[in-house]
This record gives sequence, structure tokens and C-alpha cells, in this order.
Amino acid sequence: MSRRTRWGVLLLLLIPLATAAAQGFRGRRRAPGNDPNPNVAYDGRLTFVRVKFEPLGGGWDLKWDHDYPRAETHFMKILDELTSVKPYLDGSNILAFDDPDLFRYPVAYVSEPGFWTLNEQELAGVQAYVHKGGFLIFDDFSDRHWYNFERRWQQAFPGLTPVRLDQSHPIFDSFFRIESLDMQHPNTGTQAEFWGAYEDNDPSKRLVMIANYNNDIGDYMEWSDEGFLPISLTNEAYKLAVNYVLYAMTH
Repeated sequence: MSRRTRWGVLLLLLIPLATAAAQGFRGRRRAPGNDPNPNVAYDGRLTFVRVKFEPLGGGWDLKWDHDYPRAETHFMKILDELTSVKPYLDGSNILAFDDPDLFRYPVAYVSEPGFWTLNEQELAGVQAYVHKGGFLIFDDFSDRHWYNFERRWQQAFPGLTPVRLDQSHPIFDSFFRIESLDMQHPNTGTQAEFWGAYEDNDPSKRLVMIANYNNDIGDYMEWSDEGFLPISLTNEAYKLAVNYVLYAMTH
């Protein structure tokens, strides 16, 4: 059995193990002031950080909380079992870009950037976070939502231009070797694209963010134990997430 095949088998075996802690939250929507999973204290271990923001247009749907907390619960279990990273498994954190605690964590996840907004404090916070070495993962947006994401990105980093990545980029070989980026958004069926931005627009320097456009790896991870999403794409979502974290921690 090849190394790649062994990893695929491990993913299939481990997904059910990651679900027990999350079962009580299936179908819930987190509401402000009513979070069943409070933030955890920093203890030096890698902790999943999800960024909160006031969603464009307001309303009851917070947008940034989509797939919470099952996606992170499942993913951190996979990361723990397959890599030498020993992440925090008993919770996760929700922080705004202007929260000083964000600087304790090297990777931050932003869901639904098609509805992302920034106030002045958050703007300064995201700029400082990236400049100090933080890595951003944008996920769960498609079609016209690109325009708001691009607008906010340029608001924060004028002139730092997102570029489309292909499978030759080292981020797709930082742990798993990902041979193909042929993937679709689980709900819209649109063809996934992967975009990044380099420090000083220089490909020889650090990649500071990756954007899963026309994709939603959080959704694949959240529902990976339910059986109604293709197993092959669920596995690819986990592989991408593992690669992102390992790349961010080694570059």
C-alpha cells in the first residue's frame, strides 16, 4: 500500500472518531451571547481560530459561524492523528481581528468573506496580524461574493494582489501531495479556484493568505460523517486544511 493510499484510508477511519464531541451541536446556529463553547485559554498549543465580524447587511445569519463548531472539531482531530502537530482538541476560539489574543495564534480562518466587513480597529488588527506573520484562510464563498472579498482585501492591503494558484505551489505539497485541484463547491457545484497573496507581491516571499473561492472546505469537514457528500472530496478538504496549517507553520 502506497503512502498516499495509507493516508486516504486513515482519513476514512478517523472521520467517525472525530464526531462524538460534536454530535450535540448538530443543526444549531450560534447566536451572540449564547455560545455553548466559550473560548479556551492559551496554553501554547495550536488552537483553531475563527474570525468573527459584523456581516454585510446584518440579519440573523452571522455568516462567519457557518459550519461551527463541527468543522473545527473534526479537523483538529484529523490534524492530531495524522501529523506531529499536537493541537488543542477540547475547544476552539472565536476572535475578531482587533482582539490582541489573535496574535497568539499563527493561523486564522474566515468563513463567508463575501459578507466580510472591517471597522477601523479590525482593519488595523488584520494588517498587524499579517505583517507579524499570521496566515489567513478564507473559505465558503462563490460567484459574486468574490467582489466583496476583493474589496475588503484591498481595503486592508492596498496593492497586494491576489493571484490564482495551481497545484505546483508548495502549499499543495506541504504534507499531502495534492495532484489535482479539481473540486467543486458542495452546494453550488461551481468549479473551485484557489487564490493567494504574497508578501510584497513577490512569489519568492511568504504566502500570507489562501482563499478557497467557489469552494467550502468547512462544509465538507462539518458533514464528513453524514455520508451525503462525496468521500473523495471530503478527503480532499481535509488534505487541503492540513496542508494549509503545515505550510503556515513552516514558512
